[in-house]
Amino acid sequence: VQLQASGEGLAQAGGSLRLSCAASGDTFSSHRMGWFRQALGREREFVACINWSGRMTGYADSVKGRFTISRENAKNTVYLQMNNLKPEDTAVYSCAAYRMRDSVCATNAQEYDYWGPGTQVTVSA
Repeated sequence: VQLQASGEGLAQAGGSLRLSCAASGDTFSSHRMGWFRQALGREREFVACINWSGRMTGYADSVKGRFTISRENAKNTVYLQMNNLKPEDTAVYSCAAYRMRDSVCATNAQEYDYWGPGTQVTVSA
């Protein structure tokens, strides 16, 4: 599966952005999906995940209550709605996929096989 993220942008602290990740090349509804981010000089970290049906989601503690992951299988797209953004959310965000239909929401990057190029999110104070 090929992944392409969009929604790159600049926001002020307290603002909102929505990232999208469009998939092609395989049955999107057969994949777990996840969002990860990497800030400059830091390791990649888990942000959010969603299972194939959308019924199971998970979040990093740092974004819980502010970010929402969702998916539209009919549009082959997963979203990350980011509200109440903070400067520490500044990072390159990447979406990832793993072909599995189950109730698992995978939080470990090693559990994903496919990665899209990242998209930059910058939050100013």
